[in-house]
Amino acid sequence: MTDRDVSLSHAIREVLFDQATIATRVAEIASAIAYDYRKRRPLVVGILNGCFPLIADLVRSIDIPLEVDFMAVSSYGSGTSSSGVVRILKDLNQAIDGRDVLLVEDIVDTGLTLRYLLDNLNTRRPASIEVCTLLDKQEARTERLEVRYVGFRCPNEFVVGYGLDYAGLYRNLPYIGVLRPEVYQKS
Repeated sequence: MTDRDVSLSHAIREVLFDQATIATRVAEIASAIAYDYRKRRPLVVGILNGCFPLIADLVRSIDIPLEVDFMAVSSYGSGTSSSGVVRILKDLNQAIDGRDVLLVEDIVDTGLTLRYLLDNLNTRRPASIEVCTLLDKQEARTERLEVRYVGFRCPNEFVVGYGLDYAGLYRNLPYIGVLRPEVYQKS
């Protein structure tokens, strides 16, 4: 065990959104999505890796026919801020020409990654493309973006849990919390 290995509870300075609060908000978003897409069959695209708990909970609560696909992109590496360089690590398995696409993100902060994804996917001629994010960190935003479905506004803190990570760790927390600076400053 290294000094980077910190127990889950000791690594968190503050819990922002507990498990019950997240579950309630995800159900509310799912209801809004089901209503908005009630006459369409959306392709729900999860942006890996951070979206996996959100997309699993979300699509199980959306009571309309839908399809699911995934993309994986990288702009962080193992750091705490975006490098500004976005790479597609895994692309969609299907064409989106003429499809209604709903991108599902864990967090939107600077917006650089999301801007890149939207620009890239719009070249593929979808009928529509909307964004759903659990966390919207508007204070960090450098790109002008419209996010249709937002779970929570997030303070400009480094947060982990419910899919969000630091260096691959803490995704398994059932809540979202602020990571203690001493955890990532040791790296």
